[in-house]
This record gives sequence, structure tokens and C-alpha cells, in this order.
Amino acid sequence: MTELEFRSLEDIDWRVGEDGDGTFEGLACRYGVVDSYGTTFHPRAFRRGLKGQYALLFMHSPYQPVGTFSAEERDDGLYISGQYDDTTAGRDARTMARSGSASELSVGFVRTDLPDWEKLSQMSDEDREATIANIKGARLVEVSQITARMAAVPGSKLKTVRSALGDLYEQVDASALPDPAAPPDDNRRMSDRRRRAALLRLV
Repeated sequence: MTELEFRSLEDIDWRVGEDGDGTFEGLACRYGVVDSYGTTFHPRAFRRGLKGQYALLFMHSPYQPVGTFSAEERDDGLYISGQYDDTTAGRDARTMARSGSASELSVGFVRTDLPDWEKLSQMSDEDREATIANIKGARLVEVSQITARMAAVPGSKLKTVRSALGDLYEQVDASALPDPAAPPDDNRRMSDRRRRAALLRLV
């Protein structure tokens, strides 16, 4: 469970400097709020590894950095402050942030609080959804500036996300997934669990 994930909120408080130095600051991830995937970040979720500079990307493209920032945790969320690069991409991103055409932020991170997928597959549906829905540990990778309305609507539920991935799952080679041990007479139940666990890995 080390896949890079992204989360966005429609109501993110960040400000771009009015002068010509290209600075920005604000709240990139709010704690205690349901995000675009139906998950909630808990206070101090990013407590490990926040140091140095991070890349501000455009639309999560590692090939299109537009600036750098530093990050710190406060009681209500993850705050960032930084500066746009003095490049064409950086100046364009600043212009789009100020005009509103690309005025939202999305956090790229890797979760560090989840058990492996086999343990997840053995949980009850209720316990699994609670574990997945509450992000208590994560490693920040980057923050991206994204175009307006690209974020999913806050409040969408995990089961909706998994349902939407149903067709995609059919294209996954299930034989590539290790099989959890199961009693011979419980094959159907474990097959369902493996399918749900595989879907969770894709989310």
C-alpha cells in the first residue's frame, strides 16, 4: 500500500502575492474535512518527514514544476509557503492562479498508516472502510496547482469510487495478486475479499 495518491478540496485557502516576487502561501490540506475521495485527514497526519523544499507541480505532472514551497503542520491543517519559478511555466501558473482558471490545490502523498492489503482483505467491510477513510499517517510528495473544477465533489463515498473502478478491475490480471490462505470450503468468500482488496489498491 505505497501507491502515490492525490486529494483535493474545493475550498482551499491560498493566496498569491500581489507584487512581482511570485510568492504564495496558504492551507493546502485541511484536517477534519471529508475530501474528494470521501477520506479525512487527521491532525498531524504529515508529522513525519516534513523538511526542506517541495515541488509545486501543475496538474501533478513531474515534468511541469512551476515553483517550490516549504510545508508545516498546524492544528487545522497543512500549510505551505513558497515561490513560483521565474520561468514561462511558473509565470503562467501564477497568472492562472490569480485569474481563477487554475486556482485549486491538490496534495500528492503516500500513506504510511495502512496495513498490507492481505490484512485489509481480512477485515470486515465496516472496519476496512473506517481504516481507509481516516488518514492518520502520510508522507508528503508534492502539491499541485490544478485547473478549476478538476477536483471530485467533496463528500463522494468510498463505495462509489470502488464501484466506478469495477470495469477497470476486470482488466487487472488477478493471478498476479498473491492469494491469502483460505479454507477449501470458503473459496467464494475469499474470492470476494481478494476482489475488494484489489480494488482498494487501485483507489
